[in-house]
Amino acid sequence: MSESTGIATPGAPISIKDLENALDSFGRKVTKVKVAGIDIDGVLRGKFMSREKFLAAASSDGFGFCSVIFGWDIHDTVYSRELLVSNRQNGYRDLVASIDLRTYRQISWENNVPFFLVNFLDPVTLKPLSVDPRGILRRTTDIAATRDLECIAGVEYEYFNFKETPESVAEKKFTNLQPLTPGMHGYSLLRTQLNNDYFNELFDASLNFGIPIEGHHTETGPGVYETALAYTSALRMADNAILFKYLAKSIGMKHGVLPSFMAKPWGNLPGCSGHVHVSLKNSKGSNIFAVTPSELKGGRSNATNDDTKYLSEEGEYFLAGILDGLPDIMPTLVPTINGYKRLVGGEAFWAPNAVTYGYDSRAASVRIISPPSVPPSATRFEIRVPGADMNPYLALSAIFLLGMRGIEKKLPLSVKPVSAYQNNPELRQEVSMLPHTLEEATDRMMRPDSVAREVFGDEFVDHFGGTRQNEVKLWNQAVTNWEVERYLELA
Repeated sequence: MSESTGIATPGAPISIKDLENALDSFGRKVTKVKVAGIDIDGVLRGKFMSREKFLAAASSDGFGFCSVIFGWDIHDTVYSRELLVSNRQNGYRDLVASIDLRTYRQISWENNVPFFLVNFLDPVTLKPLSVDPRGILRRTTDIAATRDLECIAGVEYEYFNFKETPESVAEKKFTNLQPLTPGMHGYSLLRTQLNNDYFNELFDASLNFGIPIEGHHTETGPGVYETALAYTSALRMADNAILFKYLAKSIGMKHGVLPSFMAKPWGNLPGCSGHVHVSLKNSKGSNIFAVTPSELKGGRSNATNDDTKYLSEEGEYFLAGILDGLPDIMPTLVPTINGYKRLVGGEAFWAPNAVTYGYDSRAASVRIISPPSVPPSATRFEIRVPGADMNPYLALSAIFLLGMRGIEKKLPLSVKPVSAYQNNPELRQEVSMLPHTLEEATDRMMRPDSVAREVFGDEFVDHFGGTRQNEVKLWNQAVTNWEVERYLELA
């Protein structure tokens, strides 16, 4: 099974000649091309390139791109503890940015300028950079391909929208922000009429940008939307997910709207999820999590429990793999300080914070979606732990690596379904809780014997862990408004 299966966008060139023809098909001379790669925080880092420079780079290994994008944080501040990839000692040297022609798109809101994503390579070996999020997911899908499997995924984003601009939120010091609409109006047909042009352009521009959408609606919360991106191959899905954020923020600027994918903007309101749906297909295109036609009548006879009886045995192993490694890879699903605030008291807002699963259960960390609620071909898992601030490349890599590890090791499903704890409160003491903070999660991920090191490798864990330790350090030395209000007068 080819690694490129399902990745290429419609009309993507497969050769330099095709590329030149694509650039000449606009009815005008294309003079510039936009390119971008993804940093460890899921931020697009890119530039315009002249047509000549771009074609030269596309015809070779790539072009030089400053490695500092892996040496600084989300606000361009160099890490307090220098890491391996980019540091003073190596002079913040260039990486090689290799253009992926399969990611060809046109940016409709920028006069249809051509756009491509890049993969980052080591400048000496020209091998994929061990900490490049897109390269990590490519490696993950390659592992699946060696087993004649294809990783398939979908992503749902919830995001607050504000009647603000980058300038206005800075002037307000990020307080007293005005939501796009008032009140709690999930699935409202009425509330979208207040901002009809913006709401519809998000959908239409996404289609034009090569990002098919399955559903787009209001969600519960002032000014909250949810957009479900159409199921596709995992690498294409991660590309679509990261680019949807770019698109939403770009379209928002046109309409005086600032969309935020922050996981928990308000303490007393639901947070913003980034739910991930996953399945595996074999070389025949069949879903390996699906039960056979004969098992549809009463379920698989050797299933561990009723919740998994409409999952295949491989599907159950995959589930066991996720549950076994979930606490060790939490920073790849919840990478920010704020993300863990979404999970605190998460039961009230359907934001799971424990190692749990259940058939069609939105109270569980892993929701099993299988017959009888869907056809066997649609059998999949919904991972409900990530927030909208996740890096989709890392989140998808973690989920598939854990699941394939479960299949390879034939891990038994040792955790009871969430219904067992709900029906018998005395069993709740058996539930394993997920890390409560980024600091706790990072410490667990970086342990010498963590499952994260087994599936990701030491180089990535040490680098990514170092970046999360930097976030923790900045948080620990910050003085918040809550502290000042609570202690300034009375302490």
